[in-house]
Amino acid sequence: MTAYGARLKPATALSDLAACDLIIEAIVEKLEVKQSVFQQLESLVRPQTVLATNTSSLSVNEMSAHLRHPERVVGIHFFNPVAVMPLVEIIPTERTNDVTLATAFAVAGKLKKTAVKVVDSPGFVVNRILLRELAVLFAMVDDGLSLENVVKSTEKMGLPMDALQLLDLVGPAVGLHVNETMHHAYPSRFKLSNFLTQIVSNKITKLLDEQGHVKPEVRALLPKESSLTVEDARLALENALVEEISIMLDEKIVDDVSQIDLCMLVGAGWPFAIGGGSPYLDYSGASTRVRGKTFGAA
Repeated sequence: MTAYGARLKPATALSDLAACDLIIEAIVEKLEVKQSVFQQLESLVRPQTVLATNTSSLSVNEMSAHLRHPERVVGIHFFNPVAVMPLVEIIPTERTNDVTLATAFAVAGKLKKTAVKVVDSPGFVVNRILLRELAVLFAMVDDGLSLENVVKSTEKMGLPMDALQLLDLVGPAVGLHVNETMHHAYPSRFKLSNFLTQIVSNKITKLLDEQGHVKPEVRALLPKESSLTVEDARLALENALVEEISIMLDEKIVDDVSQIDLCMLVGAGWPFAIGGGSPYLDYSGASTRVRGKTFGAA
């Protein structure tokens, strides 16, 4: 740590970054703020400096649209915890040039990360799938699905975190913000959760206490429980995942389904036993149920 720390140079002004070859912004997830910072940086840095964003869901194209040199902008999206998770999503814009794209991959390689090229689209790969999971399950909570059944709905997949733990990791406020971003892009598939909106409105920052139990103030906001079961939730989630992956393939977000699986394995920590998603959906019968064929047969 001492050796690494000696190489760090804190900066207190954007002008301190003028001599950098690569700048990665990781500021608040608001498009207008990121656009402003990039415009300020463009007037300070050298012509060959690469400007990168660590955004998790915003459009890299829009972020660079008003720059004089948008060709040097690229998305380099890391995953938490950065020191542990191997994935980096590399997101070129419509104007990103070859040098900028090659630099992004080279930097990822030097950091010993697994880099996957992803088309600029809301949520990219990992967050698009994770947010679809949360959107489906919390929409069912709005309809009376118990939180216990939310937790049980993903047990067969063996995911590293259930939906409650995942939401606590990113924070309800961030989860709602990204949910709103995805809803704006795909309103029919990413429904806004009234329950999650109330959680944020009541300034609740965690659903679970230190022992992993649902907090009383969270339970107080739950609607009346309905007859929705674990099986209902599991089937709804599987169907949604098949649909979302199929749409992503149709939109050519990545070259093939194996890259989506790779992203979920090394970016979201999904277990290798399920192959990243599509093999599980194939052998569970969900792929055939929803799309009439398996992903492996595509």
